[in-house]
Amino acid sequence: MSTHALAAWLRCPNCCSPLTEFGPLVLGCNEDHRFDVNRRGYLTLLPSNVHLIGDDESMLDHRSAALDGGAYAPISAALGREAPAEARWILDAGCGTGHYLRQLLADRPDARGLAMDLSPTAVRRAVRGNPRVDGLVADTWSPLSIRDGRCDVVLNVFAPRNLPEFHRVLRPGGTLLVVVPDAEHLAQLRTATAMLDIPSQKADRVAEQASPLFTIENVERVRYELPLDASLAHHLAAMGPSAHHGASTPPAAVPDTVTVAVDVLSFLRP
Repeated sequence: MSTHALAAWLRCPNCCSPLTEFGPLVLGCNEDHRFDVNRRGYLTLLPSNVHLIGDDESMLDHRSAALDGGAYAPISAALGREAPAEARWILDAGCGTGHYLRQLLADRPDARGLAMDLSPTAVRRAVRGNPRVDGLVADTWSPLSIRDGRCDVVLNVFAPRNLPEFHRVLRPGGTLLVVVPDAEHLAQLRTATAMLDIPSQKADRVAEQASPLFTIENVERVRYELPLDASLAHHLAAMGPSAHHGASTPPAAVPDTVTVAVDVLSFLRP
């Protein structure tokens, strides 16, 4: 990460004018608003009066173990197929550990990524060790401090969606990729733990919500049986939002396999 590269993504949260580099770790605009970049390589633009809970260290540890171990490799592969090969500016909105963003960048050597998440811990992990990943701590539900039309791709995997803002920050012809779980997703674990239920037909509702702003291009349904042991079962149960609701305890009985069932929706920004 460089301060100059980070600035190229961003606009001022106060006046919406472009941010530029005003020093080694300072960004600012021509209206004299200034923002300090963290020495670990990211910028925090959460209002001081906002106290929201993002992913904690434990959740991210479990997610890293599951994803880096290949549990969701078919999902990464589907995203790689749907993301345009020529994409150069990729925003990961709700980046978590940055796993999916890193996969896309690995196949696009000229691309940069912006890892955005509510959790500073998540953003710190996402930018670590990758000079092509810039970091932003921000609330997806709020107006985004990203320039109009800056992004070629917005990536949104198991994360909150701010569709009007995604539309604004995408260039015309840009791609929005959304991954949502199906009601069958991890069903065997859900019966054995306190993991949250998943509503049925979630992909259909996302497509309907997006239709005023985006044109749907494709829906890729990713379905497979994942071999399971006690360790992986624990990681899967404790790595997501269900961990905030008491689902971090490993299941007493572990099935041999668990169903992974997600929909990868590809939208075009007209």
